[in-house]
Amino acid sequence: MAFLGDCVIVFVSQMLFFAGGWLFFNKQLFKHYEIRHISVQLIFSSTFALSITMFELIIFEIIGVLESSSRYFHWRLGLTLLLFMVTAVIPVYICYSVIHSISFFSDRWVRILTTLCWFIFLYGLWRIGEPFPLLSASHGIFTIEQGVSRISVIGVTVMAILSGFGAVNYPYTSMTYFIKPVSRNDIMCFERRLALTVDMLTAKKRRIAMALYNHNKQHPAKPRIWDMLTSAVHRTTSGGEDINQLKQEVYGLEELQRSVFLELSSLKNMEERQRWSQTLQGKYFNVIGHFFSVYCVYKIIMCCINIIFDRVGRKDPVTRGLEIAVHWCGFDIDLAFWNQHISFLLVGCIVVTSIRGLLLTLTKFFYRISSSKSSNIIVLILGQIMGMYFCSSVLLMRMNMPAEYRVIITEVLGNLHFNFYHRWFDVIFLVSALTTIIVLYLSRKPVRVEDTEIQK
Repeated sequence: MAFLGDCVIVFVSQMLFFAGGWLFFNKQLFKHYEIRHISVQLIFSSTFALSITMFELIIFEIIGVLESSSRYFHWRLGLTLLLFMVTAVIPVYICYSVIHSISFFSDRWVRILTTLCWFIFLYGLWRIGEPFPLLSASHGIFTIEQGVSRISVIGVTVMAILSGFGAVNYPYTSMTYFIKPVSRNDIMCFERRLALTVDMLTAKKRRIAMALYNHNKQHPAKPRIWDMLTSAVHRTTSGGEDINQLKQEVYGLEELQRSVFLELSSLKNMEERQRWSQTLQGKYFNVIGHFFSVYCVYKIIMCCINIIFDRVGRKDPVTRGLEIAVHWCGFDIDLAFWNQHISFLLVGCIVVTSIRGLLLTLTKFFYRISSSKSSNIIVLILGQIMGMYFCSSVLLMRMNMPAEYRVIITEVLGNLHFNFYHRWFDVIFLVSALTTIIVLYLSRKPVRVEDTEIQK
């Protein structure tokens, strides 16, 4: 009876997670699109529910909900279903959707090519394990351990890239220190420059059109005037216009127009950030940004130390912090009690921020590249990334849990090389963070457009 009650609890929670994924799909991702395939909604929502269930089981492990044997059963069942989704269901559907969109393939060839592409995907997924210290075939090819070990390489890479970018970009976008002072006069000056450049560009294009028109009018025996336009006209027209020179000037003005427009857009965005920084929300995010900037520097330094000395933390941050409070600061506290409660809060915060951060990133990415024809395929790809991301999150979150709470995760995941994934995360995080710093630094360099350039 206890096992049946535990199954009901997990099933009800999964239905709630499924409903949440369904609402996110319809109200957020597809709110601007009318074309919606019910199968895509079911796959995305199911992957979302299975992914969140992994986090739910971690929280159940800390607070002691469900029987130990029941938690182990649901861990293995949830991981098996999630791996089935990201290695079979979603890849097959993506291949089918892409090939089916190519109209000249018949249904028979679509099925054949879909099967072939899926086997190529499985082969590539298996070959991922060769350059990395993952499990060998002796542990069984079709096992949870093998699936997680290979999926997590991709998932940890995605996590590290997003984490490195977010750790640098969040302080940059929220702190007033990085807001370049912009006056209204600066914006008006660039607006005048842009208007002047457009006027000069229009005038020169008009001169080219008039010169070609007069040339065509005076030489009616040569009707292929547009061929002459595409090829260089190596002489002046009868009106004395040097078309080659004018075309070079038009090209230069077009480049100048693009530079002025980009700088004007940057100034207006910075002006908007200035107004936002004066609001209560802007001041709040400015304070939070200072904490994240300190965290970013600390994380980069620790990643360098971990990589150089090949070091992986042995104790979770909660246990280490409590030991410092007891042994170094002299606090008399109940380690077992506070270890459980602080671990619950820490894991809860990590879960919420991970889910929120990934969904916001997926939404921005979807809006930028999707269209009415490709939106369903892109949602499937995002669902694939989401499943890999959350599967890897469970593996990495194990290090943030006290030893007594990570036992069942270790049993379920088997004989994985956990230290490898943490070192791999540090390497990719460091590369992503440093790359973001370089890109943001280069993007802040002003594009100087002198008045003398416009007078050319």
